[in-house]
Amino acid sequence: MNQDLEKRIREAMANPQNIGELAGADSVGMVGNSECGEMLRMWVKFKEENGKKVIDRATFQSFGCETAIAVASLATELIRGKTAEEALALKTEELAGELGPLPPMKIHCAQLVEGALRSALDPQSEATKPAAAPLSAQPSAPNLLDNFTKPKEGGVRLVFLDEKTKGGSQPEADSKGS
Repeated sequence: MNQDLEKRIREAMANPQNIGELAGADSVGMVGNSECGEMLRMWVKFKEENGKKVIDRATFQSFGCETAIAVASLATELIRGKTAEEALALKTEELAGELGPLPPMKIHCAQLVEGALRSALDPQSEATKPAAAPLSAQPSAPNLLDNFTKPKEGGVRLVFLDEKTKGGSQPEADSKGS
Protein backbone atom coordinates (compact mmCIF):
# COMPACT_ATOMS: atom_id res chain seq x y z
CA MET A 1 0.00 0.00 0.00
CA ASN A 2 1.22 3.49 -0.67
CA GLN A 3 1.94 5.89 2.18
CA ASP A 4 -0.86 8.30 1.22
CA LEU A 5 -3.50 5.55 1.49
CA GLU A 6 -2.01 4.32 4.77
CA LYS A 7 -2.26 7.88 6.13
CA ARG A 8 -5.92 8.20 5.08
CA ILE A 9 -6.73 4.84 6.68
CA ARG A 10 -4.99 5.90 9.93
CA GLU A 11 -7.00 9.14 9.91
CA ALA A 12 -10.28 7.25 9.41
CA MET A 13 -9.31 4.81 12.17
CA ALA A 14 -8.46 7.64 14.56
CA ASN A 15 -12.13 8.67 14.59
CA PRO A 16 -14.28 5.87 13.17
CA GLN A 17 -17.95 6.71 12.74
CA ASN A 18 -21.08 4.66 13.42
CA ILE A 19 -19.57 1.69 15.22
CA GLY A 20 -21.84 -0.60 17.21
CA GLU A 21 -25.32 -2.03 17.23
CA LEU A 22 -28.23 0.22 16.29
CA ALA A 23 -31.26 -0.17 18.55
CA GLY A 24 -34.52 -0.25 16.59
CA ALA A 25 -32.83 -0.92 13.25
CA ASP A 26 -35.18 -1.62 10.37
CA SER A 27 -32.82 -4.15 8.82
CA VAL A 28 -29.58 -5.94 9.56
CA GLY A 29 -27.14 -7.45 7.09
CA MET A 30 -24.09 -9.58 7.65
CA VAL A 31 -21.36 -10.94 5.47
CA GLY A 32 -18.17 -12.84 6.11
CA ASN A 33 -15.12 -13.77 4.11
CA SER A 34 -13.79 -17.19 5.14
CA GLU A 35 -10.60 -16.66 3.13
CA CYS A 36 -9.38 -13.85 5.35
CA GLY A 37 -11.55 -14.38 8.44
CA GLU A 38 -13.27 -11.00 8.25
CA MET A 39 -16.92 -10.45 9.15
CA LEU A 40 -19.04 -7.34 9.03
CA ARG A 41 -22.57 -6.69 10.28
CA MET A 42 -24.47 -3.56 9.30
CA TRP A 43 -27.63 -2.08 10.84
CA VAL A 44 -29.84 0.34 8.88
CA LYS A 45 -32.60 2.65 10.15
CA PHE A 46 -34.90 4.47 7.70
CA LYS A 47 -36.95 7.65 7.96
CA GLU A 48 -39.57 9.33 5.79
CA GLU A 49 -38.23 12.40 3.99
CA ASN A 50 -40.10 14.32 1.27
CA GLY A 51 -42.35 11.34 0.66
CA LYS A 52 -39.44 8.92 0.26
CA LYS A 53 -38.02 6.30 2.60
CA VAL A 54 -34.35 7.23 3.08
CA ILE A 55 -31.53 5.91 5.25
CA ASP A 56 -31.51 7.85 8.50
CA ARG A 57 -28.59 6.07 10.09
CA ALA A 58 -26.37 3.04 9.53
CA THR A 59 -23.94 1.43 11.95
CA PHE A 60 -21.59 -1.54 11.80
CA GLN A 61 -19.53 -4.05 13.76
CA SER A 62 -16.49 -5.61 12.19
CA PHE A 63 -13.99 -8.36 12.75
CA GLY A 64 -11.64 -7.20 10.08
CA CYS A 65 -8.60 -5.25 9.09
CA GLU A 66 -8.24 -1.50 9.46
CA THR A 67 -9.10 -0.94 5.80
CA ALA A 68 -12.46 -2.74 6.14
CA ILE A 69 -13.28 -0.73 9.27
CA ALA A 70 -12.28 2.54 7.59
CA VAL A 71 -14.39 1.75 4.49
CA ALA A 72 -17.39 0.76 6.65
CA SER A 73 -17.07 3.98 8.65
CA LEU A 74 -16.99 6.10 5.49
CA ALA A 75 -19.74 4.09 3.76
CA THR A 76 -22.17 4.47 6.68
CA GLU A 77 -21.77 8.23 6.38
CA LEU A 78 -22.01 8.15 2.57
CA ILE A 79 -25.35 6.30 2.47
CA ARG A 80 -27.12 8.59 4.95
CA GLY A 81 -30.01 10.37 3.22
CA LYS A 82 -30.07 7.95 0.27
CA THR A 83 -32.89 5.60 -0.62
CA ALA A 84 -32.13 1.88 -0.46
CA GLU A 85 -32.00 1.83 -4.27
CA GLU A 86 -29.51 4.72 -4.39
CA ALA A 87 -27.31 3.07 -1.76
CA LEU A 88 -27.41 -0.26 -3.59
CA ALA A 89 -26.40 1.49 -6.82
CA LEU A 90 -23.09 2.63 -5.29
CA LYS A 91 -20.11 0.82 -6.71
CA THR A 92 -17.53 -0.88 -4.49
CA GLU A 93 -14.95 1.81 -5.18
CA GLU A 94 -17.45 4.57 -4.32
CA LEU A 95 -17.99 3.09 -0.86
CA ALA A 96 -14.32 3.68 -0.07
CA GLY A 97 -15.11 7.41 -0.37
CA GLU A 98 -12.27 9.65 0.79
CA LEU A 99 -9.84 6.74 0.96
CA GLY A 100 -9.71 6.82 -2.82
CA PRO A 101 -8.79 3.86 -5.00
CA LEU A 102 -7.76 0.80 -3.03
CA PRO A 103 -4.92 -1.44 -4.20
CA PRO A 104 -5.94 -4.86 -5.56
CA MET A 105 -4.98 -6.60 -2.31
CA LYS A 106 -7.42 -4.36 -0.35
CA ILE A 107 -10.42 -4.28 -2.71
CA HIS A 108 -11.94 -7.22 -0.79
CA CYS A 109 -12.32 -4.85 2.20
CA ALA A 110 -14.69 -2.61 0.26
CA GLN A 111 -16.42 -5.69 -1.17
CA LEU A 112 -17.03 -6.89 2.39
CA VAL A 113 -18.75 -3.59 3.20
CA GLU A 114 -20.73 -3.71 -0.04
CA GLY A 115 -21.83 -7.26 0.78
CA ALA A 116 -23.08 -6.28 4.26
CA LEU A 117 -24.90 -3.28 2.79
CA ARG A 118 -26.55 -5.44 0.13
CA SER A 119 -27.47 -7.99 2.77
CA ALA A 120 -29.14 -5.27 4.83
CA LEU A 121 -30.92 -3.49 1.96
CA ASP A 122 -31.77 -6.21 -0.56
CA PRO A 123 -35.34 -7.40 0.08
CA GLN A 124 -34.49 -10.78 -1.46
CA SER A 125 -31.68 -11.39 1.02
CA GLU A 126 -32.37 -13.92 3.77
CA ALA A 127 -30.09 -11.99 6.10
CA THR A 128 -32.29 -8.89 5.91
CA LYS A 129 -34.63 -8.87 8.84
CA PRO A 130 -36.27 -6.15 10.87
CA ALA A 131 -35.28 -5.83 14.49
CA ALA A 132 -38.06 -7.30 16.61
CA ALA A 133 -37.31 -5.16 19.65
CA PRO A 134 -34.70 -2.62 20.66
CA LEU A 135 -31.43 -4.41 21.18
CA SER A 136 -31.18 -3.16 24.74
CA ALA A 137 -34.49 -4.92 25.51
CA GLN A 138 -33.21 -8.24 24.22
CA PRO A 139 -31.54 -10.25 26.97
CA SER A 140 -28.77 -11.56 24.75
CA ALA A 141 -28.78 -9.84 21.38
CA PRO A 142 -26.63 -11.82 18.94
CA ASN A 143 -23.41 -10.21 17.88
CA LEU A 144 -20.54 -11.07 15.58
CA LEU A 145 -18.72 -12.94 18.32
CA ASP A 146 -21.68 -15.33 18.53
CA ASN A 147 -21.04 -16.33 14.93
CA PHE A 148 -17.58 -17.52 15.90
CA THR A 149 -18.40 -19.12 19.24
CA LYS A 150 -21.77 -20.81 18.73
CA PRO A 151 -21.73 -23.91 16.53
CA LYS A 152 -24.22 -24.02 13.71
CA GLU A 153 -26.48 -27.02 13.39
CA GLY A 154 -25.49 -29.40 10.62
CA GLY A 155 -22.13 -27.71 10.10
CA VAL A 156 -18.68 -29.17 10.16
CA ARG A 157 -17.65 -30.61 13.50
CA LEU A 158 -14.00 -30.56 14.51
CA VAL A 159 -12.74 -33.48 16.52
CA PHE A 160 -9.37 -33.11 18.18
CA LEU A 161 -7.36 -36.28 18.42
CA ASP A 162 -5.84 -37.30 21.71
CA GLU A 163 -2.34 -38.70 21.93
CA LYS A 164 -3.57 -42.32 21.65
CA THR A 165 -5.24 -41.85 18.26
CA LYS A 166 -2.73 -39.52 16.57
CA GLY A 167 -0.54 -42.25 15.16
CA GLY A 168 -3.07 -45.06 15.13
CA SER A 169 -6.50 -45.68 13.73
CA GLN A 170 -8.71 -42.83 12.56
CA PRO A 171 -11.93 -42.07 14.50
CA GLU A 172 -15.22 -42.80 12.77
CA ALA A 173 -16.71 -39.97 10.70
CA ASP A 174 -19.35 -37.88 12.42
CA SER A 175 -22.80 -38.34 10.86
CA LYS A 176 -23.51 -34.58 11.15
CA GLY A 177 -20.36 -33.44 9.39
CA SER A 178 -19.22 -33.26 5.85
